[in-house]
Amino acid sequence: MTRYTIIRLGQQGDGIADGPIYAPLTLPGEIVSGELEGNRLHNVKIESPSPDRVAAPCRHFRSCGGCQLQHGSDTFVADWKIGIVAQALAAHGLEAEFLPISVSPPRSRRRATFAARRTKKGAMAGFHTRASDVIVEIPECQLLHPDLMAALPVAEALAQVGASRKNGIDVAATLSTGGLDLAVTGGKPLDGPLRIELAALAGAHGLARLAWEDEIIVTRHAAQQVFGTARVEPPSGSFLQATAEGQAALLAEVESITRGAKRIVDLFAGCGTFSLPLATNAEVHAVEGEAAMIAALDAGWRKTPGLRQVTHEVRDLFRRPLLAEDLSGFDAAVLDPPRSGAQAQTTELCRAGTTTLAYVSCNPTSFARDARELVSHGYHLGPIRVVDQFRWSTHVELVAEFSFKTE
Repeated sequence: MTRYTIIRLGQQGDGIADGPIYAPLTLPGEIVSGELEGNRLHNVKIESPSPDRVAAPCRHFRSCGGCQLQHGSDTFVADWKIGIVAQALAAHGLEAEFLPISVSPPRSRRRATFAARRTKKGAMAGFHTRASDVIVEIPECQLLHPDLMAALPVAEALAQVGASRKNGIDVAATLSTGGLDLAVTGGKPLDGPLRIELAALAGAHGLARLAWEDEIIVTRHAAQQVFGTARVEPPSGSFLQATAEGQAALLAEVESITRGAKRIVDLFAGCGTFSLPLATNAEVHAVEGEAAMIAALDAGWRKTPGLRQVTHEVRDLFRRPLLAEDLSGFDAAVLDPPRSGAQAQTTELCRAGTTTLAYVSCNPTSFARDARELVSHGYHLGPIRVVDQFRWSTHVELVAEFSFKTE
């Protein structure tokens, strides 16, 4: 049987040998064998293991698609994630100092989307297996917060009453101050009887809020999130940082970078993850493309005593970035764009020469592209903190400091 030496990991976490040949659940330096189909190895056998290989902490790891890197040591995964960012920057001729990585602990994920479907004997819920639509149950998951695990039997109950025989449902579950906040997609069309069943189910399971597609079925308790001293009730299914520890690490870096600023513009502000804590010491202008998220941010600010002025506007920053003239009154900017980055907005920041930027990114590739433009227009790239709140996954987040170099 042919043996292959794993040279590196790809960005999806598969080991890569010459060819390229992809081997799942392998590590650099390992010698492996298996059944080659196309450019992928199946039924992989580790002939010579890496010293970085460890026993996966979760018994579901080999079948579940929720994690990709539990077979690597914490040190290996941390170095690999920092290396992903360094490689992305190097592709644009950039280098940076890296601060120690911040890693969320096991069993800390406070939001997840479960797949659920009806079965002959009832229903099942969990994650999909790797590269498949097959659902695997995860009763001993080491990734999710224990309180979020309580959403699994609720997802099963929702599938029993609201999933068709042919199709399953997706249940986005989030922990809130009021309890579980669930948003379901892919289910049966709403009618009177289904509404009654869903409302009864929400009461029986003590849900804070239940949404079906785009409609709120019931709100029993305020499904709030805590941002600094403020409490905000985001729209159902809204973006939220994956762990409380990850949110705290990102915020700490943003606060450190912008410390001393009198007026801050928060671009891609969401529901106020950064805007509201920053308003403790500075005036903040929050810009976000979703009107409902801005409304939630504003309501949270108005109900929180002791914060400075927070103004806001609904604006699509991809099509209508804030122009250099709009940015002239701010001495710091925070950017937290989606995976595609902030190319159009970066161009205007370069024109404005805003003194300090805190760039929060969930995609090293688009971040490196924007960083190249900022540096080419006179910005200095400062230290980068990689924040690993998607533990054991290939997902990489970071916060970087940029300062404008004046002559």
